[in-house]
Amino acid sequence: MNSDKDMTRENQPLRYQDAGVDIEKGNEAVNRIRPWALKTARKEVLSGVGGFAGAFELQEPSVLLAGADGVGSKLMIAEALQQFDTIGIDLVAMNVNDILAQGGEPLFFLDYIATHQIVPEQIELLVKGIAQGCLESGCALLGGETAELPDLYQPSHFDLAGFCVGRMVHKPTEPVQAGDQILGIASSGFHSNGYALLRRIVSERHLKWDQLYPATGDQTLGQALLTPTRIYVKAVEDLWQKVSIKAMAHITGGGLIENVPRTLPDDVIAVIDRSSWTMSALMQWFQELGPVSDDEWYRTFNAGIGFTVVLAQSDVTLAQSVLAQHGLASYVIGHIEVGHGERGVKWA
Repeated sequence: MNSDKDMTRENQPLRYQDAGVDIEKGNEAVNRIRPWALKTARKEVLSGVGGFAGAFELQEPSVLLAGADGVGSKLMIAEALQQFDTIGIDLVAMNVNDILAQGGEPLFFLDYIATHQIVPEQIELLVKGIAQGCLESGCALLGGETAELPDLYQPSHFDLAGFCVGRMVHKPTEPVQAGDQILGIASSGFHSNGYALLRRIVSERHLKWDQLYPATGDQTLGQALLTPTRIYVKAVEDLWQKVSIKAMAHITGGGLIENVPRTLPDDVIAVIDRSSWTMSALMQWFQELGPVSDDEWYRTFNAGIGFTVVLAQSDVTLAQSVLAQHGLASYVIGHIEVGHGERGVKWA
């Protein structure tokens, strides 16, 4: 038999909020993120924030490029530290660097934020980071979606996905051939790959996110691992105006081993010398702490190289000078050889 309390509850009309979704907080979040999105507008953007779809006017016929990516379990460190202002940069970087590797100029970006409960201040910080990444890469934050899903996500948990559309503006004019050099551009850290393994090492070695370690310098371990993924767009766009780039690769999951061959022809092989650059102290420390074998390390992490370009040996000096003007260190990490039936990467 129902109690008076139960009867009272049964007679009350249900609200969406009773199911865990707060429309008012969602509206507040939209109002908070609107100014950040507007900061990223390009002249081709025809729509404001809040419509059913974003409108972007193409100025001329072109090959369009599109990509989608996320941040992975790096999000769990942001959750643990309650630090949400940089993870949006990672989201943009993982997408625009992919577009760049195909010779594309990123045009516009859309985000999807799914969470247990909308906290407007948190959503604003996430979108602020996304807007910063869009400004760094020159693309417009055209729109997005925020979903409050209390039945799907645990309390305090959230996920991010990003979608980028670009225009192909760079097409190699010379083929990749034996003798070409592979120039590796330094990463800013682990970027957004391999964090499941990093977190496993942290857990098994009983490390603390909020503590300093010799390899992290003046940052806590958590802060060091939240260093945003480097965005290479402006530097590489400048680079391909001044030298003939024959192939490019964004070094993400799969490391140098899997990513360098993705834009190489089938009849060549990339020979990479792992002694040609030095990993950061933090990367070396984690590999030893694991311990993680070289084979596993170089197919899981970027190992200090976030983007590669293939170019003629005669263009290397100028290319490194251009990258240095953008504050980027680069190294000749290998060369191209005839495949003789092989393809992919081999170590020198």
